[in-house]
Amino acid sequence: MNTQDPQEKIARNWAMACHLAGLSAYIGVPFGHIFGPLLIWLIKKDEIPFVNDQGREAVNFGITLTIFYIAAFLTALFLIGIPALLALPVVHLIIGIVAAMRASEGEVYRYPFNIRFIN
Repeated sequence: MNTQDPQEKIARNWAMACHLAGLSAYIGVPFGHIFGPLLIWLIKKDEIPFVNDQGREAVNFGITLTIFYIAAFLTALFLIGIPALLALPVVHLIIGIVAAMRASEGEVYRYPFNIRFIN
């Protein structure tokens, strides 16, 4: 029997959606890895504290990822950043799914290598 509070389940689902929205870039949404989580976070941050925390984390990761992509692209011009350009999408996909799974379990997830611009 599931004794989970319905409000807690809603909070977990919205937090999971923040992380999964970051993957919208893979279906062709320009800067979806930033704007997807940002949209959900801005809508739900005042209602649900868990979404406020996880949404900030997802938005910060999207911004951090953009910086990594820019650095990898610039260094790829000298052939150094080509491995990073190939690895970043895979790392983003794996970490994004892990973050969503942890959020769906109610765990606070912190992305590795995340620069926290929004506190």
